[in-house]
Amino acid sequence: MLIWLRHYRRDMLAGDIGAGVIVTLMLIPQSMAYALVAGLPPVTGLYASILPPLAYALFGSSMVQSVGPMAITSLMIGTSLAGLAPPGSALSMVLAGQMALIAGAILLLSGVFRLGFVAGFLSRPVMSGFTSGAALLIASGQVESLLGGPLASIHLPSASIGLASLLALWLAKTFLARALNALGASPKAAEILAKLAPVLVLVAATAAVALLDLAQAGVRVVGEIPSGLPAIALAVSAEHWQPLLRPALLIAFMIFLSSQSAAQSLAHRRGERIVSNRELLGLGAANLASAVSGGFAVTGSISRSAVNYAAGANTPLASVISAALIVLALLVPTTWISWLPLPALAATIIIAVLGMIDLATLRVAWRHDRSDAAALLATAAGVLLLGVEEGVILGVVLSLATVIWRASRPHIAVIGRIPGSEHFRNVERHRVETLPELLMLRIDADLFFGNVDAIVDHLEHLLKERAAKGQSTRDVLLVMSAVSSIDTTGLYVLNEINRSLHEQSIKLHLSEVKGPVMDRLQRSELLKRRLGGRVFLSTAEAFKHFSEQAARETWCI
Repeated sequence: MLIWLRHYRRDMLAGDIGAGVIVTLMLIPQSMAYALVAGLPPVTGLYASILPPLAYALFGSSMVQSVGPMAITSLMIGTSLAGLAPPGSALSMVLAGQMALIAGAILLLSGVFRLGFVAGFLSRPVMSGFTSGAALLIASGQVESLLGGPLASIHLPSASIGLASLLALWLAKTFLARALNALGASPKAAEILAKLAPVLVLVAATAAVALLDLAQAGVRVVGEIPSGLPAIALAVSAEHWQPLLRPALLIAFMIFLSSQSAAQSLAHRRGERIVSNRELLGLGAANLASAVSGGFAVTGSISRSAVNYAAGANTPLASVISAALIVLALLVPTTWISWLPLPALAATIIIAVLGMIDLATLRVAWRHDRSDAAALLATAAGVLLLGVEEGVILGVVLSLATVIWRASRPHIAVIGRIPGSEHFRNVERHRVETLPELLMLRIDADLFFGNVDAIVDHLEHLLKERAAKGQSTRDVLLVMSAVSSIDTTGLYVLNEINRSLHEQSIKLHLSEVKGPVMDRLQRSELLKRRLGGRVFLSTAEAFKHFSEQAARETWCI
């Protein structure tokens, strides 16, 4: 805890202050926008940006992670609360805090029990599919706010503000950094300034609403924001624990995955190490802090964390400074925020989430592994057609199914010796030497209940194929160099292979058996009833033995 503070140096302060200020400018409009996505009053987004970063700074392991409201978790909250409380109501705020409480407790306990390995339960393509589907869902949900009403009855002043903001944000995102570079700004400064474009757009939209009195013309605005700090209290609804449990569990899972992704990518750039279990503790504490301060579930934001890093953040002090500046913003008169038009906020949400659509991963997956690409597309479709919670569950199922499917189809190579060497390679890829009555197989996987049937089927197919070509087989050598473990089913099946081959007058031999595997084999029936087979230390030794045996038999003839 606070290891970073004990090693803090004075030369880090300037970077942390600068990053804290820049992230605050980005966070104030973003947090209010994501509160709207969650179906909550905008001020709750500010409340969720005060204590959570402080709690994460105490327990988390990332030096530059920016913790606060995020688009995907906000969508999940809004979807979960839609049938339980009217959007923007006092009950919705209570339930959102209660959901953060449950998610925080789950994350905290997961950290205590060292369950950080769950980060591997969702593959990169499936995570990409979920994120892309959620981004499209969020963007489509903001169209009505952008236009001031449904497509059939657009409110012209609102649509003008919304579409103008959308166009300005798109132009800034697409061209501003390059334009600033051309004007002499450094790449780093240009990138940061381009990220702050939403602040300028919202300021201009707010000024337009105030000066032209567009609120009187029907443009919806944020409205009065209560000044002052949130009360530290815990309000819960006893009758809603059960309906909140499943969505809170899924939100906790998504919080960890999203935060881990952001933290890991930035840690690699900084040459640092992320400790998964400390991340769980930090995120759990952040969500508990949000629950008692009028906020909702929070997570590490990929975009804000990237800005925090690019702006020069060295330690979590940058996030502490951001929290302090938001406190200051709530203590001064907040009338200026009340004029902020909802169509402009909708435009910032749309531009932000459309940037989360990950076509690059889809292209890579399509070229590399079509099953990954199919899982990505299926997950995105699941989010769009079935819903967010169902999309998370579908993503986990698809990730696990992909792992099981691949594990059940191990790579098995028929190998031979590269001439003049002791190296053995796949006969289909290299010019190698083989022996007529010897079949050498290298199994490139551990042997367990899910793949042993495939190994048996492949061996039977090879033996029938050799017989059909008129090749007799007297010995089968299993090269075990890639086998690190064998479960009980694997041992049983090896015994069955041994017995079946013996009935065909074929001997089963093993080579390059690893120590832990040999320990298990020594206690099995396989080595006690080898039925004529041998265990060779190396494949080269086995090949030499069978070569000499063939030579002796040829000489005798």
